[in-house]
Amino acid sequence: MNLEHKVYKKLLDVPKGQITTYGDLAKAVGLKNGQRIIGKIMNKNPYPVLVPCHRVVMSTGKIGGYAYGEHVKTKMLSDEGMEIINGSIENFEKKLFKF
Repeated sequence: MNLEHKVYKKLLDVPKGQITTYGDLAKAVGLKNGQRIIGKIMNKNPYPVLVPCHRVVMSTGKIGGYAYGEHVKTKMLSDEGMEIINGSIENFEKKLFKF
């Protein structure tokens, strides 16, 4: 299994209403300091309807980028129950999924 598929498969564990960070997802697939690699993989996600890359955010609680625009990512996260204020997830720590 290549790295992209490993990452997408691991991301499927993150349920609706929760998020993970680029760094935590990297660690979950065995990458040390792999945040940027995860970001690139998320940007190329060929299955955005199936693989919820919108649930990957920055470790600061900021939502980060999204291939279809930050406004789309914000809307998708809001629809899943996330409260976002000034581009950051409210109660960030409580919403984090633990692998």
